[in-house]
Amino acid sequence: MPAINHALVARDTFSHILPRDNWANREPGVIVVFCIVFVVGCGLIGLWVSKCISARRAKTALPA
Repeated sequence: MPAINHALVARDTFSHILPRDNWANREPGVIVVFCIVFVVGCGLIGLWVSKCISARRAKTALPA
């Protein structure tokens, strides 16, 4: 008797109980906006970090 793969049984049961809907396929514009906001946010955080690093280097480079 072959072994029963319980993961497949659970996945099939769950898909019958709660059918999945592809929200990202229906709303591609929202995904694009999320990506643009993420890229701009990462750029701003990178700019802030580079400013902090350059300020710290300038502060330690001054002769005491």
